[in-house]
Amino acid sequence: MKINGNEIKPGNVLEHNSSLWVAVKTNHVKPGKGGAFAQVEMKNLLDGSKLNERFRASETVERVRLEQKDFQYLYEEGEMLVFMDTDTFEQLELQKEFVGERSAFLQEGMGVTVELYEEKPIGVTLPNQVRLKIQEADPVVKGQTAASSYKPAVMENGVRVMVPPFIESGETIIVDTNDITYIGRAD
Repeated sequence: MKINGNEIKPGNVLEHNSSLWVAVKTNHVKPGKGGAFAQVEMKNLLDGSKLNERFRASETVERVRLEQKDFQYLYEEGEMLVFMDTDTFEQLELQKEFVGERSAFLQEGMGVTVELYEEKPIGVTLPNQVRLKIQEADPVVKGQTAASSYKPAVMENGVRVMVPPFIESGETIIVDTNDITYIGRAD
């Protein structure tokens, strides 16, 4: 779908220079002399490189729609993560580095969304929150105020998170997978 250069918004996926780019930031500029343009900061979805590009209002650019499919995480095999399409039951293997550091939050049977472009995986979206058990937590230091003091703890997946002083080893907590922060205790 073609759109004008001044219609580009953050989050749009564009086909530019025969590659796929996501618009990270856009700044619409109206200079005193000459036509208006959009200054767009883009990130390449395939190799992660960044690019700043200027699009005039009269230029058109191809906006791409990605297909989103539901998959279920099955298991890890070496450096590969194995997912299953919940509709066709076909398996998909992705490298651990493709998912990134958030792969530590994958749990067997977890539902994820895989974004595909022309049947090629571009990204994996995990649930926003997961439940994990605290493996070890530092003891509470007397004299600390409960209002703003957090202590480090290690979860069962080996990831460190800052938790309130009342959380102890063995408790299950809810963690935000986007910024790896403590949300609350799990029931």
